[in-house]
Amino acid sequence: MHLLIPFAAPLSEPGRHAAATLVLPRLQALLGRLALQSRDEGDELSLTPPHERAVASVIGWAPKDGLLPWAARLAEADGIEIGSAAWGLMTPAHWHLGTSQVSLFDQQRLSLDEATSRAFFSTLHSLFTSADHAMHFGAPLRWYVSQPSLATLATASLDRVIGRNVDAWLGKHNAAQGMSRGAAPKANSGALRSEGSPISRLQSEAQMLLHTHPLNVEREARGLLPVNSFWLSGCGIAQPARHAAPSIDDRLRTPALADDWAAWCKAWETLDSGPLAKLLAATERGADVRLTLCGERSSATFGLRKLGVVQRLRLRWAAPAVRPLLESL
Repeated sequence: MHLLIPFAAPLSEPGRHAAATLVLPRLQALLGRLALQSRDEGDELSLTPPHERAVASVIGWAPKDGLLPWAARLAEADGIEIGSAAWGLMTPAHWHLGTSQVSLFDQQRLSLDEATSRAFFSTLHSLFTSADHAMHFGAPLRWYVSQPSLATLATASLDRVIGRNVDAWLGKHNAAQGMSRGAAPKANSGALRSEGSPISRLQSEAQMLLHTHPLNVEREARGLLPVNSFWLSGCGIAQPARHAAPSIDDRLRTPALADDWAAWCKAWETLDSGPLAKLLAATERGADVRLTLCGERSSATFGLRKLGVVQRLRLRWAAPAVRPLLESL
């Protein structure tokens, strides 16, 4: 039994203040029963966030920043024949033009049904196929593109970009440009595209097609966000998974990406009283339990050790406190 919790710790100052108010008795009790097995140290500038690195490590993938083939894995799960081709995940998106930057909204806010998504997909299909890219529909928020060049195209995860300056993660500007949840990525550290690249041209043409799409006019009239671009991520050739993936509870994700720290704290409380309480009960039965907590920089994995009574008591007394542990992530 392995539970993985993404967005367990915030980077922003308001988020840290909120985290300092958390009271999580089951998590504290679990930390008294489990021992630290491993830490993945990183920073907020990586293209791949800690929770994706953690899943990749568990299933046996080689760690490559921005080059973990989630698209191929998801496409296969969606019933698409992936073969030995290189795949990318195309997520329909809304890019918001602010006063000083363009930011990416959480794709869930689009409220896309299948019929609407397929209509937008059809609009872009010929654009990509004419540029020698195969394009496949997987789900309303999951489109796929296949082309040999995607085998080595490093991209930033959606979870890195949402709520942040899109241009910074495209490698167009330097690392000083604003990020609401932390620093910007290193300049040109693995951009989704570079100026004049095929993906850059396709993205520009797609934005023009979507800008005038009748469905977007209708959506805006109904108070819905227009679909005005896409985000490409998870590129690469499929890798076999040698082990089962952990169970992921992502209820902290939406409030964290929205900087809604009151809702984030509430989600932590429900985690503590629900899944973590069940995990704690499993440790009392002697089950093989693991817990991975992921922030935006690092992650820590804890597991049950076969210890004697005295050793177990020592472990409980030496258990890390919740607050400094979360701050270290």
